[in-house]
Amino acid sequence: ETGAGKEVVADLLHRKSRRSGGPLVKLNCAALPAPLLEAELFGYERGAFTGAERRHAGRFEQADGGTLFLDEIGEMPPELQVKLLRVLQDRKVERLGGSGPVSVDVRILAATNRDLPAMVEAGRFREDLWFRLNVLSVVVPPLRARREDIPVLAARFLEEMRGRHGSGPTGFSPEALDALFRHPFPGNVRELRNMVERAVVASRGGLVTPRDLVYGQEEARPAAPKAAAVAAAPAPPAPVPAPSPPSAAAGALSGRAERLLASLRKRGSMTNRDWCEESGVSSRTGLRDFEELMERGIVERSGKRRSAAYRVRG
Repeated sequence: ETGAGKEVVADLLHRKSRRSGGPLVKLNCAALPAPLLEAELFGYERGAFTGAERRHAGRFEQADGGTLFLDEIGEMPPELQVKLLRVLQDRKVERLGGSGPVSVDVRILAATNRDLPAMVEAGRFREDLWFRLNVLSVVVPPLRARREDIPVLAARFLEEMRGRHGSGPTGFSPEALDALFRHPFPGNVRELRNMVERAVVASRGGLVTPRDLVYGQEEARPAAPKAAAVAAAPAPPAPVPAPSPPSAAAGALSGRAERLLASLRKRGSMTNRDWCEESGVSSRTGLRDFEELMERGIVERSGKRRSAAYRVRG
């Protein structure tokens, strides 16, 4: 998903690889129109088109001996998918306006927030390119599926923002951490980072509070009619809302989550392994079932995610 940290993972894979001494070159395939994307990828010779006043080495040549990270590969136009496939097969690029191929030695990391198999099925992404790229897949889960990372990431971003702004709160109140843990984070890690920076700017105390996390957000929304003021005293900080009881959870649960909830009520407590053995689902699917119940405020967890015990709240 957007904001989940694909580029951070790409940086890590490059640093830990045998190519770490070579360059890491990045290109967002969604950021440029097709003609400019082709020129950036493969390079061009002087005079290849209007404005090409000198030879330009493309990203493949720039990444020679290292890694080329192609972000949002699902946005690449079909005509460029053909050319990319040829480069991956031949390990040679041809600059626009060039007279011959140039050999390159590059590792490709490609990332996307799209469902590429579905795009292949719909004819919007080449199947042969998908097979060529999909040698090893690394799934970067959304932040809501790895909530145990939230306190660590929040602390890291707080340290970063304190250094950037020269001051700020030294930590998070328990209520703020609870609010962060229960937030759905549709914008993933990028949203968390922005929330922490907003809190550093807004905070006037030693700890970040729930109000600091949403400072300015209400003002950005259309204002609702207000009753006349009855007191000059400022309103107290808004309390962190309590988790909704199962009966108040919005929307219907999935069939597996309903069965899991029934098992939890019967057994009192379960681990993900217990649920996988009972239902026959994979470990990842089992964790998603528990996350669905946790996001509704129906279930709570104790312990680390992989070995945690889950029980019905209350």
